[in-house]
Amino acid sequence: MASFTTLLERLIFGYRKVVVALFALVTLYLGFQASMMHLDAGFEKNVPLNHPYMKTYMDHREDFGGANSVLVSVCDANGNIYNQQFMDTLQQVHDALFFVNGVDRSSVTSLFAASTRFTEIVEGGFSGGPVIPADFDSSRQAALDQVAVNVEKARIVGRQVANDYSCAMVTARLLNLDPKTGESLDMLQVASDLESDVRAKFENDSVSVHIIGFSKMIGDVANGAKDVVLFFAIALAITAVMVFFFSRNIMMTILPLVCSVVAVVWQLGLLTVLGFGLDPMSILVPFLVFAIGVSHGVQMINAVEKKVVAGMGAQHAAMSAFRALLVPGGVALLSDTVGFMTLLVIDIGIIRELAITASLGVAVIILTNLILLPVLMSFLSLNDNYVKQFNKKEQRNSAFWKAIASCANKKPATIIMLVTVGLFIFGWFQSQQMKIGDLHAGAPSLQESSRYNQDTFLITDKYSLTVDYLSVVVETSPEACTSYGVMRAMDDFQWKMANVEGIQSTVSLASVAKNVNAGFNEGNVKWQVLPRSNQMLAQDISMVPTSSGLLNGDCSVMPIILFMEDHKAETISRVVTAVKTFRKEYETDDMQFKLASGPVGVMAATNEAVESAQGPMMLYVFGAVIILCLISFRSVRATLSVVLPLYVVSVLAQALMTYLQIGLTVSTLPVIALGVGIGVDYGIYILSTMSHKLKAGATVQQAYLDALKERGSAVLFTGITLAVGVSTWVFSSLKFQMDMGILLTFMFLVNMLGAIIVLPALSRFLWLSKNDPDA
Repeated sequence: MASFTTLLERLIFGYRKVVVALFALVTLYLGFQASMMHLDAGFEKNVPLNHPYMKTYMDHREDFGGANSVLVSVCDANGNIYNQQFMDTLQQVHDALFFVNGVDRSSVTSLFAASTRFTEIVEGGFSGGPVIPADFDSSRQAALDQVAVNVEKARIVGRQVANDYSCAMVTARLLNLDPKTGESLDMLQVASDLESDVRAKFENDSVSVHIIGFSKMIGDVANGAKDVVLFFAIALAITAVMVFFFSRNIMMTILPLVCSVVAVVWQLGLLTVLGFGLDPMSILVPFLVFAIGVSHGVQMINAVEKKVVAGMGAQHAAMSAFRALLVPGGVALLSDTVGFMTLLVIDIGIIRELAITASLGVAVIILTNLILLPVLMSFLSLNDNYVKQFNKKEQRNSAFWKAIASCANKKPATIIMLVTVGLFIFGWFQSQQMKIGDLHAGAPSLQESSRYNQDTFLITDKYSLTVDYLSVVVETSPEACTSYGVMRAMDDFQWKMANVEGIQSTVSLASVAKNVNAGFNEGNVKWQVLPRSNQMLAQDISMVPTSSGLLNGDCSVMPIILFMEDHKAETISRVVTAVKTFRKEYETDDMQFKLASGPVGVMAATNEAVESAQGPMMLYVFGAVIILCLISFRSVRATLSVVLPLYVVSVLAQALMTYLQIGLTVSTLPVIALGVGIGVDYGIYILSTMSHKLKAGATVQQAYLDALKERGSAVLFTGITLAVGVSTWVFSSLKFQMDMGILLTFMFLVNMLGAIIVLPALSRFLWLSKNDPDA
């Protein structure tokens, strides 16, 4: 390795201008590519497509629609929809939604849809028609009154009309492909069209428009994600100030920042070259790449400073720093890269894209901050005044490092280890209570005060049928809906599920058939049962069209729809467990009750995918770190010194999630891997110096003090700088960014403290033969 490093050093520094020119050319090319970067959001990227629930969802979404729908609630300011202005606006909203690109026009439903009909029992049997007749004239009060009567007959209050008659609903499903281009539907464009062509056109003082659905949610997330540019600028300014405070030199401040920005440009350019866009959920990754680049850049300028103070010229100091940091820096960044790549094991498209984005960025830092930065620094001219300032800073730090180095003494080390064990035990038990999934109502990616979540709360409050529903799909033989045994099994299963806590209401072909049967018998509730005769069942079922979403064309698939109170993790888990328990009583070789479809079915699949991926992800992350540390240090003791503090902090981070009521979701799952990947850098830099000193015969105490003098300032500075940068995310309009900011701030700071305090205390007991007998 030493000979390879020397050879690389000669090649790079022997042709410094060529190296800088090559980096400049590549940066220009990738910068051009990065300028064509676009936000790329898609419904299917956010779900585990290979999960059994999602396979059920995909198999039947053509018949029963997918979970990717749009709900538009139009509300009257005076609290009564039966007036001319409101009805005219509702019709215009229906027409506008019908023509939004990407909407499945056959699925658009409202009071003005021809499929919205009423049925009533009359002397001769059944009578019915459209709720709003073809000759409807909104200017006539009699026509408005007739619509009010028809709404009651249609029994759509609570579904298409609000319970208090202040709002009416327009709904539609979205297509998977853009009908104009044939490519995947652009959800961000759909969200923009909904905002401009629906809300902006028709909302006024008299009428309000409330829109929810995946496309609108992801559009609002994308708009909020644009604030990341502001946070990036703030972090850049904060980092610049702190780096200048650390180096006290303008060029020493500019160069690591420039190299880190170059790393971000390369990352975005490479993503474009590889055909990737930037998902709103992973738009934070470039900031992390910048932060990691700065942290390694600070290590480099710290090493160069010390060599210059020792009497070397800038070029030889840069060469020496390159030689000293290439291996530990490379191992740290390689650990980061491999750690991020372990996220590829999670079968969710958005997390896999995040893994690729983060891995590319960190891999690029190896070139920009371990090669380009020292080459650029070799051109600097550092005067005697700079050396004097550095010496003064070192003298001030000397007493501080001696105090910190006492952590490697026996008594302080014993206390530190006892406290660490206590925190680990507490964190372990607390982390066992961590929930998988969302813990709050509304869209978890957005703040509760956001327009989207306020619209969600209004719709949930105004209508009886919640937007959170799960469909249990009954797969059986063709024409099974005329079989009393099948319909009775569905009815019994539905009744049991209706009594599960968290279920608001239920509906299926069986429950509708019972109501129709009563209708054929003068509406007598005593006849609200399933007839045993196949002919009578066929008569009842004939009144239910396939467009109702309760049966497919040959009646071989029938969903049982469970409307839920919310989509919180506990509610979903309870309902899914009940489905798995009750279906065992009714399933046969010819009839299967399959999970799941509907929005909550997608959430259930995602939660289970996240839960199953959590263990393997942690195993792979730490496995990669352990292997790379073993290769680098060739010492089990050194590896344990780095890994054990990391593991303790990971457990404490999970405990913090429990305390702050942050569920383990698609957006928070990668944070642990990111925190471990970045946190390992501190320990590797500290131990790389300690390892050399210990092999040279120094005691643990002396080796640690030398490591602090050489690398301590940079490690301490890096931890604080990274934490301050991500702490600004708590002011984000995106809740997932705020949660990530809290967790990453915690992990950056505590991992830094683990490397400064716990690592030397642990080393005190792992290298017993290297202890100072007086310490």
